[in-house]
Amino acid sequence: MTTSPLAFLRGAAPLFYELLAEHPSLAEGPRGKGWIVGDLHLENFGAYRPNPTDDAEHAPDATFNLNDFDDAIIGPWRIDVLRLTTSLLLAGRELGADGTRALDLCHRMLDAYVDAAFGQGKNGKKRAPAPRRPRAVEQLVAQVRVRTRRELLDARTTIERGGERRFMRGPRYIDLPARLGKKVERAFRRYAEALDAEHCPNDDALTIVDYAQRVAGTGSLGGVRVAVLVRGKGGADGGWIFDMKEQGTPSAARLLGDPKVDPAMRVVDAFRACTPQPPRLIGTTTLDGLSMFVRKLTPQEDKLDLTRLRKVDLEPLAAYLGALTGAAHARGATKAPREPWSQEEQAELMYRAIAIAGIHEAVYLALCKLARDIRTGDRAT
Repeated sequence: MTTSPLAFLRGAAPLFYELLAEHPSLAEGPRGKGWIVGDLHLENFGAYRPNPTDDAEHAPDATFNLNDFDDAIIGPWRIDVLRLTTSLLLAGRELGADGTRALDLCHRMLDAYVDAAFGQGKNGKKRAPAPRRPRAVEQLVAQVRVRTRRELLDARTTIERGGERRFMRGPRYIDLPARLGKKVERAFRRYAEALDAEHCPNDDALTIVDYAQRVAGTGSLGGVRVAVLVRGKGGADGGWIFDMKEQGTPSAARLLGDPKVDPAMRVVDAFRACTPQPPRLIGTTTLDGLSMFVRKLTPQEDKLDLTRLRKVDLEPLAAYLGALTGAAHARGATKAPREPWSQEEQAELMYRAIAIAGIHEAVYLALCKLARDIRTGDRAT
């Protein structure tokens, strides 16, 4: 979290909602309600391989959209947009944009959001044209499209004597506590049994070869996360990897109240409500009483490297992310306003994002000072 102000925002979603709860005026704004991401920021978009569709001939092997709904909840659209705008302001330096430029990008993102959110509603209004992918996203999708299963396996596993793969123990994968390890197989079986029969692999393909505790994430560190390697298509290079991740109460519950639904099913429902093509084989299970969201990992998963974007890419990308968010909100709407957000309402939301970004910047620097003092033993300054 000391890497950058954006990294701090990513890992401090509870702080964001604590601020909104303690200062209700920051949470005010234009109407619109439905499924929201809850922890929306610039890095909650990415490439992935979607589930097969009925039209197999035109089913994409890679797409780009919102890809993290761990904190999803039914709530006001403005909360997502406020957090996304805050993240863009905090990411300015990583993007090579000064303050003025970052504000310009936020305005472009908000305009695109409003166009998409109110042009694709369910109330009979004319649909807005799908936003065109910017160059940076097209390049990412093209790169991941040609990645192979073997590349994914080689990055995370090693072939041991006898020709079978095992997860590489180290910083990313460690042995599970024996108490949990014994329960993984039953939990994974429950997940498989609940999958859509049309797309569910056969039992032999889902035979477990190895499992390990996975260490990943920022805000999710500390939760139970299990990587499962199964036989897949067989052989050393045919294996599939699944991710089982503990889900709990979303961060926004501090402001919006506990959703009172199974946490993992909440994540699945949000994915299906907000994205036209959810990732492959998403589902749920329980492990030692914990609600677990399960998904198959694919070589097509990746995110944009914000530090390598060209300046010419920034405005098209900001607009595209705004449009994807607006389209997601329109799909998952429970209460859509009749009129689009006005320029005045967008400006007020921007002022609130500036205030919240300033608070996060200050707390981020305080955290960095604390980390430095601990590292150097300098507790007095």
